[in-house]
Amino acid sequence: MTELRNVEADLSRFRTRVLAASLAVLACFLLLAMRLVYLQVLRHDDLNEQAENNRTAIVPIVPNRGLILDRNGIVLATNYSAYTLEITPSRLGTDLERTIDDLAQVVDIQPRDRRRFRKLLEESKSFESLPIRTKLTDEEVARFAAQRFRFPGVEIKARLFRSYPYGELASHVIGYIGRINQAEKKQMEEWDEEDQSNYRGTEYIGKLGVEQSLERQLHGVTGVEQVETSAGGRAVRKLASKPATPGNTVLLSIDIKLQKLIEDMYGERRGALVAIDPKTGEVLAFVSKPT
Repeated sequence: MTELRNVEADLSRFRTRVLAASLAVLACFLLLAMRLVYLQVLRHDDLNEQAENNRTAIVPIVPNRGLILDRNGIVLATNYSAYTLEITPSRLGTDLERTIDDLAQVVDIQPRDRRRFRKLLEESKSFESLPIRTKLTDEEVARFAAQRFRFPGVEIKARLFRSYPYGELASHVIGYIGRINQAEKKQMEEWDEEDQSNYRGTEYIGKLGVEQSLERQLHGVTGVEQVETSAGGRAVRKLASKPATPGNTVLLSIDIKLQKLIEDMYGERRGALVAIDPKTGEVLAFVSKPT
């Protein structure tokens, strides 16, 4: 027996399905259009700013620290430039320990370098670059540059280091600088916005003596540089810059030759001495043993 199909019923069902599918497609297009309007119109300014921030980066330019001189213009504290190998943990493409092991095959990384890096890592944020090796030789810089592509998140930077030509002589007067620790970072959070901004990118601060008491004068004014970055975060082009202002040179009343003479006379004996010019009240020598 032959079954007769109801053609009209089939066409009706087909039309219903086509209509439902058309409505579904239309709804999807409406959702896409609404999303497009939301992104392109309502959030245009916000997204444009985010895209610009991803394309560009504001890099602080740390100023040269001011010199410290004795009364005769003899340099007691100065700066010199050297290359450091630095890691930014948040930008690493592989495991941190594996990256350090691979780097050790390119440049000399000692166990003490690893210990210092781990200590810095505990005190810092993941987006800050931290030195794994300082004062690289020209040969080490060249070796790393040839294999730079293997190490995303690792780069070589030129840093300024403090130098004291007379070593321990008058060290309790001159003082020294050291890496900013957590306690000092918390103190900086209480500074006004201008002072905090001036220490962006600064890693070292005066810890004792003149280096500490005249920190603000010696530090200088931080500059800024706007650079265009690649997808890997590397700077490819400088867009704008405001140069840093070096710190002030500090002229002490100390006579370093007289200071050396008195310290040599003390030898290993304990004691203290202050030599003052009676006419002006200026301190010519300030000795404390042991230093």
